[in-house]
Amino acid sequence: MMNWKVIKTEPEYQAGIKRTLQIFDAEPNTPKGEELELLLVLVKDYEEKHIQLPEVNTIEAIKLKMDERGITPKDLESIIGTKGHVSSILSGRREITLKMAQKLKDYLKLPAEIFLHKAS
Repeated sequence: MMNWKVIKTEPEYQAGIKRTLQIFDAEPNTPKGEELELLLVLVKDYEEKHIQLPEVNTIEAIKLKMDERGITPKDLESIIGTKGHVSSILSGRREITLKMAQKLKDYLKLPAEIFLHKAS
């Protein structure tokens, strides 16, 4: 077991990831389990400070989730409105309202953060 400290560099981050993968199945409340808990916190901290994830396209996320779950545009009419409204939303010609976003989040089981970005 290494003496881990705050991860500040890419090589330290890579070492942390490597070790995390090695001990990922560690039992809780054991030395390796405690090392894993600490590493997960340190790695997450580094990632939040240094790694910027690409912005998610809201419409693409909706379409992907629809495809995964076998949902058709017609199935969204009860949430979005008419066939024309659904088409306008899915093509990006119309903005998703807050009310629609709330319903789509629940219906498609998407994280709310998806709807915080522009759809285009």
